[in-house]
This record gives sequence, structure tokens and C-alpha cells, in this order.
Amino acid sequence: MFFKSKIHFEISERKILLRLFDVVSVLGVLYLLGIIFEFNYFQITESNFYWTIILSLYLLFFGTVFEMYNLQLASNQFQILKSIVLTSSVTVLVYLLTPIITPSLPENRLQIILFYLAILISLLGWRMVYVKFFASTRFFKKVILVCDQDQLVELVKELQSVDPNYKIEAYIDVSLEGKNKKEHDIIKSISLEKIDIFIQENSISEIVVATQKTESITVEMYNQLMKMLENGIPIREYTNVYESITQRIPVQYLARDFYRYFPFSRSNYNKLYLIFVRFLEIVFSTIGLILGFIISPLILIGNGIGNRGAMFYSQERVGQNGNVFKIYKLRSMIVNAEENGAVFATNNDVRITPFGRFLRKSRLDEVPQFINVLKGDMAIIGPRPERPVFVKEIADIMPFYQTRHIVKPGLTGWAQVNYTYGETLQDSLIKLQYDLYYIKHRSLFLDLNITVKTVSTILFYRGQ
Repeated sequence: MFFKSKIHFEISERKILLRLFDVVSVLGVLYLLGIIFEFNYFQITESNFYWTIILSLYLLFFGTVFEMYNLQLASNQFQILKSIVLTSSVTVLVYLLTPIITPSLPENRLQIILFYLAILISLLGWRMVYVKFFASTRFFKKVILVCDQDQLVELVKELQSVDPNYKIEAYIDVSLEGKNKKEHDIIKSISLEKIDIFIQENSISEIVVATQKTESITVEMYNQLMKMLENGIPIREYTNVYESITQRIPVQYLARDFYRYFPFSRSNYNKLYLIFVRFLEIVFSTIGLILGFIISPLILIGNGIGNRGAMFYSQERVGQNGNVFKIYKLRSMIVNAEENGAVFATNNDVRITPFGRFLRKSRLDEVPQFINVLKGDMAIIGPRPERPVFVKEIADIMPFYQTRHIVKPGLTGWAQVNYTYGETLQDSLIKLQYDLYYIKHRSLFLDLNITVKTVSTILFYRGQ
């Protein structure tokens, strides 16, 4: 018997689908607008095809900045409406203000309104189709989990909280105490003997094995899983699934010899990549310091009113290869904030001044760190540097924590653009997972992704 699974979309496929039809719907409506009405501002012809390319690039870039391709928001009608309005508005504005590579401004200003409405309505129409059809349960990826019963809740929560279209339909308990099974409130427990019937009746797409206890995989289970594999059902290991869905390294599920599963990115040692990145760091740091100098009078006034103390401060942080360096920042806390000892800053920390909160949210407090980048202590992108006292405390609990020091710390990073403020050791574990993912998959594409997400973080005032 060959099982034919139901059609579903992976995370990457959904993002490609969203981007592709965003462009197709906008260009399609603009093309029809030119045929039906006297719309002459934007015309799709062979002689001006580059107008189409520029518009598509603007649309995809600002769509990414305003989180139109965040799958957790893409299924939320209110959130996606906000993203569409922002994306359409900024795309049209920038397109109109770059006349050298875009059409000249029309004499009839009504053309601009039609241009904006065409983009807005086409995006709204396509996204309504996506929410009602492609994001519906008919395209959920249905999975059977093979795991210990006591790990079930945690394993399911980790996956389904990130991808709303990833559905754990049932699980097979492989714990040694499996004979005393308890029914879970949501996830159904099935026996190994009935797995083929369940797969056929529920259109299961894959089986995920999430146990490290080799003795749990009996000969009977192994043979049954191989039978499912031969019948067309993919079998994947949980840590690989976790990494691909969450874009984090699941260190909590790996043994201490996890280096076997953790090949470092070649970019960490690629001379050409490192030289190119270093060149960009010097350019952006110079520009950042110039802009910081221009707005420094305003910051000086705000600091005098809202902080009432020294504007700058330095602090020891752990950098690449465990070397300690001094980081420079604009002060955002009250004077003598740590007179009772070093503690983690919290999201609503009473030590943060009103003006300091603005500096943190806007990321302006980190402008002096461009000096650290020019000195070579830091990079633009990398794990955020932590204080020596906290590094020791966290490393005693998390054996992989020191691994993040194989690359330079950064002004921004994969953890900073994907996770909220870290207030606890549990938060530090999650941020470590993101940092290790960056080290493993470091590339120019991922660096660009982080850069765009950082712009989004600043615009939505989500600084830490």
C-alpha cells in the first residue's frame, strides 16, 4: 500500500507563495488598470520593463520590513491589514520619489491615487484569499510524533507556536512506562499496530521521531517505521524539524557531544566573506557615527532633562574567543543603577529613565558601539556581547553557551530580531539557540535578513 499525503506547504513554500502572488497581483491589477482606464503613469511594456522590476523590488523589500511575510501575522486579518497599508504607502511614496529609475510624475494627480489604490486593493484581495484558503486547515501539515509521553506537551508547544500550520495529529508513546498511558487532552495516542490505518484516514504528511533513548526504538517499531518509509511517508528526526521550523538550534534536546550535529558555517572562516563584511562594517560604522554626531545636540538636551548624569558609559563585555573588552553606550539608567550588584535588566526595569527608555526602544543607546566596531571588538551582526559575570553564571547552566564566542559579538543579531527582551535564564537559553543558528548558517543572505529585520524592529519601536 502506498500512502498519498494531503497537499501542504512548508514554511519556505508559504513565504515564496506570499511574495510571488504579492507581485503578480499588483502587476496584474496595474496591467488591467491600463487597459480598462486611461492610466498612463505605470505601463508594462518591453521598453520600460525595468519599471516593473523596481516596483517589485520595492514591494518585496518594504513588505519584508513591515512583516508581511511573517507567517504568524499573515493569518491575522488585523495585523496583515496594518502591514499592507504601511507597505503600500511607503512603496508608492519611495517609487514616486525616485524618478530616475521610475516613471516621471504624472501631470494628472489622480493617476497617483489610482496607482496607490491599485497596489493597496490588489494586496488586500490576494491576502484575503490566502487567509481564507491557503491558511485554512485543509493545507495544514499533519504529523505523527514518536516520543516519550512526559515530553509531549513541551515538544508540541515548541513546534506549533512557531508554525500555526504545523499540526501534531497524534503521538506514539515510546517511554518504558508506556503501558500506563494517559490520554492527552488534545493530542491522541495511537498504537504502533494502528499507525498505517491512522495515516490513511487522516492524510498524515510525515512522522517525527523525538526520542534519544535508543532502547525505546524496538525492533518491532523500527520495522514498522521502515514500512511507513517504504510506503511514501517521510520520517524525520525532531531536532532537524525543530531547527527548520523555529530557526533555532535545540540545544536542550542534544547530548553533550552535540558538535557532531553542529557543523559551523564556512563563512566563519571564509577570508573573502570576512573581508567583504569588514569593509561594509567600516562604511556603515562611519556613517552611523556621523549621523550620531549630527543628532548629538538633541540627545545631549534629552539626557540633561531625562537622565541628569553622564551621557556616556562603558562596561566590560565578553567578545570573540572569550576576550573581555569595553563596550560604549549612551546611558539609559539612573546613576549608580548597580550599587547593589549586577542583575539582568528587565523589560519594565525601574532603573531605566524615561529618556533612557526612548534610547533603548529606538536603539539610539547603541550608536557609540560603532566605535567598538571600528576598533574590531565587535561586528555589525553577531550575538550580543554579555557581561563576564553573567557569562559565567549562564555557562555553568548551559554547557554550550561559550560556543557563541567563536564569532565577534554584534550590534544586532538573529536573536535580537526574533526574540523579546531576555529577563531570565530561560530567555537566555532561547536567545542562545538563535545565536547558535546564526553561527551554523552564517551567510550574506542571513546577514541581509537580519539587517532588514533590524530596520523593522526600529520602525516598530521594539528595541530592548
